[in-house]
Amino acid sequence: MMECQWRPATPDDLEFARELTCRGMLRYYIEHDLLWLDEAFDVAWAGRDNLLIAWGDKVLGYVSLSRDARALYIRELHIVEAFRGQGAGSWAIDQVLVLARRERRPALRLTVFENNPAQALYERKGLRVVGKDECFLRMQLDVPGLDRCNTLAASLSR
Repeated sequence: MMECQWRPATPDDLEFARELTCRGMLRYYIEHDLLWLDEAFDVAWAGRDNLLIAWGDKVLGYVSLSRDARALYIRELHIVEAFRGQGAGSWAIDQVLVLARRERRPALRLTVFENNPAQALYERKGLRVVGKDECFLRMQLDVPGLDRCNTLAASLSR
């Protein structure tokens, strides 16, 4: 397994992320008769917490996150093809789960194309299918340990 690290994405990383995402996802968009729009990607990028996955001076991919009171959402997770299958995606999910715990989010959620093989990685990391919308599967992992902490915090505040 690689020893990766996070690096906050900058506006200069937008083109890399857009190209990586388009290259990896375009076939799913075509198969499911969806329209890829660079502009839509750019707008979504601007409203999210984007982190590059790095190994030394190499950028292996990125993760794009959003939040609400119920969950931390992985909106995008993409690894450069040359580095797939070497543990970077697994490492990124582990780090996002650590972040969810630290932020006391009750769940980690993501959406994946129903025919995307990345679903197997998500299942290995503990995410389960909780719903389906057209060609997408909604997956979730309840963040371990938070129920007890939240129950204790609620009882102490009374």
